[in-house]
Amino acid sequence: MTSPAPAGDWPDYAPIPASALGATLNDQGYYVGRVERNLYWVTDNVYQSAFLTTPDGVVLFDAPPSIGGNLQRAVDEIAVAEGVSNTVTHLVYSHHHADHSGAASLFDGNVVRIGHEETRRLMLRDGDPARPAPEVTFGDSYTLEVGGERVELAWHGSNHTPDNIYIHFPDHDTLMLIDVVNAGWVPIYNLNLSEDVIGYMEAPDTALSYPWTHLISGHLGRLATRDDVLVHQQYIADIEASSRQALDSVDPVPFYTHYWPNVWAGVKAHLDTVTERAAAPVIAKYTGVLAAADIEAFTTTTTFLIMQSLRLDRGHLGPVHP
Repeated sequence: MTSPAPAGDWPDYAPIPASALGATLNDQGYYVGRVERNLYWVTDNVYQSAFLTTPDGVVLFDAPPSIGGNLQRAVDEIAVAEGVSNTVTHLVYSHHHADHSGAASLFDGNVVRIGHEETRRLMLRDGDPARPAPEVTFGDSYTLEVGGERVELAWHGSNHTPDNIYIHFPDHDTLMLIDVVNAGWVPIYNLNLSEDVIGYMEAPDTALSYPWTHLISGHLGRLATRDDVLVHQQYIADIEASSRQALDSVDPVPFYTHYWPNVWAGVKAHLDTVTERAAAPVIAKYTGVLAAADIEAFTTTTTFLIMQSLRLDRGHLGPVHP
């Protein structure tokens, strides 16, 4: 195993903007807070989950393993304070990824597990015992009613993953959409490791079409606002515009000529140049605005994916050979 580099060799990054800082964690390493009425959220300042207390039990939304056993501790804390049940009766999966569902097996077999039909297929394919597949599934939409509470689950097409859903709490002024917007932060590598570039880029518009004030985004230490979504959209739009400009302004011929007959070396040099030229102004613009914007690999890899989508999905390839 490679040892970490000495602290003196670690790179320095820009200070984290105050708007990106998270909640103060308790001694057990979590924070639980009220969103609206009987809807609560839990964070370890990296991942987020949520739960709804009802007269018939608790509905849990996602089970990130980094929070793990602190999910039940958070539920217990609220149950004692509010005099309600601490029994988790339902677990809703936002999508199949293990980093948001890998603590699902901590809740016993009596829990009703709910998710998109594709979530079930992917979890069964993956065969991870930490993530029991949902028994209750749906295609386009599903209304979950428990203890007089109502939650609207909807699938509007592929985005971060093929199965990532929108979880709307109409009576709590809240939407839960995971792995698209990071409140106050840039996406990490490759559009938050997303599988569908166009779907990911369109998801914020879909989110904004819902009525809500609070967004549970799945990551980092605070709830998101509608303004956070708008800033995220502008960041992505700037990457797209810069990528178009770079594709139009960088001549590929010299790269292929220089490396011929090593065509793949020409491809690398050309696309790396386009990506770096497109990412540079975005990194400069958002450093100090969105946390981690100066971690160049994040914006650069996201730019590469968007630039490739422009080429392959949007047809921004240049003229067709006569």
